[in-house]
Amino acid sequence: MIIKVLVVDDHALIRKGLKQILDDTSDMRITGEAETGMQAIKMVRDNGYDMVLLDITLPDKHGVEVLKQIKADCPTLPVLILSMHPDDQYAMRAIRAGASGYMNKQSAPSQLVTAIRKVASGKKYISGELAEQLANDLTKDSRQEISHQVLSNREYQTLCLMAAGKSLSEMADIMSLSAKTVSVYRARMLEKMGFKNNAEAIRYAVSNHLVE
Repeated sequence: MIIKVLVVDDHALIRKGLKQILDDTSDMRITGEAETGMQAIKMVRDNGYDMVLLDITLPDKHGVEVLKQIKADCPTLPVLILSMHPDDQYAMRAIRAGASGYMNKQSAPSQLVTAIRKVASGKKYISGELAEQLANDLTKDSRQEISHQVLSNREYQTLCLMAAGKSLSEMADIMSLSAKTVSVYRARMLEKMGFKNNAEAIRYAVSNHLVE
């Protein structure tokens, strides 16, 4: 049986690379490609796929929001997140939102094939590194670490980008938003977290390993 995969990524080179990897296997094929979150949601509603490969960073909607909508429309459809972000930034948010797995784009092709087969069969997939990280988190006092869970995905993304040293204009470009909108997210994030300024937010992000 062929596993029919919808790949959602706004970079044509990434989609082409994924297609080449899957074409080299006998049991899976990319049967749909989407460049935006809204396009992906529509394709899931209109077509039959066995699983979705979903990027976190999309030009119109945050990947976790796209994931939530896909799961609302098709609760049993497995979604594997494929992201350039470190596991500790978005993995737990994605899994809580219904993802069947989370992989970094730097993972080996053989890992991707294994993950697709596992997720398509109804199981969960997380990397060994992420599993170790989750185990370590269980041994910590997580009261402070949970603080940033009150943030929306866009507010959380703003916090991470600020801590990574990005300027307002750079954040706007990365998030495909206006600088004014990013400023609104930044203000909401500071208010929710109780920070007086950007420096306090950056210190928190660094101390809680939200950036590499």
